Amino acid sequence: MSLNTILVVEDEPLIAMMIEDFLELLGKKIVGPVDCVADGLAAVARGGIDAAILDVNLTGGETSDAIADALAAAGVPFMFASGGSGSGIAERFEDRAVLSKPFTMDSMERAIAGLEPMQA
Repeated sequence: MSLNTILVVEDEPLIAMMIEDFLELLGKKIVGPVDCVADGLAAVARGGIDAAILDVNLTGGETSDAIADALAAAGVPFMFASGGSGSGIAERFEDRAVLSKPFTMDSMERAIAGLEPMQA
């Protein structure tokens, strides 16, 4: 199954716009971007998501852990986007892909392609 519809959880507007631009150039449909846990959980609950890119730390001290839990429960592959070397990623998600900021369109494309086997 191809990963065409990507949920973007990112609280920095400029980074969110860059991710949107990259995904559009890669021919992906974007859900979001959303910038908080409540909106991310609502997007997961609506369904129709093939994969997700989650900023680790969100505004107001929130983390994307609850969204990651919901995606994992739904069998939707996801990766984290982090400004540090995976800083803040919960231990239970240490095996998930991390897209280190700053990233390029090529690194995003490779990371998304790497998620495909997890879909099965």
